[in-house]
Amino acid sequence: MSNSLLDIPATTIKGDSKTLADFGGKAVLVVNTASKCGFTPQYKGLEALWQQYKDKGLVIAGFPCNQFGHQEPGDEGAISEFCELNFGVTFPLFKKIEVNGDNTHPLYAELKQRAPGLMGSKGIKWNFTKFLVGKDGKLVKRFAPTTKPEDLTSEIEALLK
Repeated sequence: MSNSLLDIPATTIKGDSKTLADFGGKAVLVVNTASKCGFTPQYKGLEALWQQYKDKGLVIAGFPCNQFGHQEPGDEGAISEFCELNFGVTFPLFKKIEVNGDNTHPLYAELKQRAPGLMGSKGIKWNFTKFLVGKDGKLVKRFAPTTKPEDLTSEIEALLK
C-alpha cells in the first residue's frame, strides 16, 4: 500500500526530484529553514544530528522558506553556499518552498494535517519547525522552532531502535 507522505515529490536544491521514500526506509527530520533567522544557528545542530545518525537510519531534510520575515531571500545557489560555508551543511537541502497559504508545498500540507501544532493549529508559526517522520512514513511528532536539534536525541534514538 502506498503511503502518500512517502510518495510526495520535492525538488532538491540541485534540481533533482525526490520523495521521502527515496531515502530508503530511513526516518526523516523535515525542517523549514532560513538563512537570516534568529534560529539559523540551528543549522549547526541539524548537521551534528545528521553526522551522528546518518549511518543509523536518519535523514535530515531542509526546506528553505521565505515566508517568515523574508528571512530566506536568496536563490538556491545562495542558500546552498550560505549553508555550506557558514555551517558545513551536508544534509539534503531542497528548493525554497512555501509552508503556509495557497501555495503550500504538498509535503507540508500533509505534514501539517498529520501533526497539528498547539491547540490544533495547522499553520507553521516560524522557521525551523521540525517534523520527525518514522521509517514507515507514519508521522511521529512535530516540534516548535524553539526546540533545539540536540534536544531531539532521545526521540530520534527511540525511533531508530
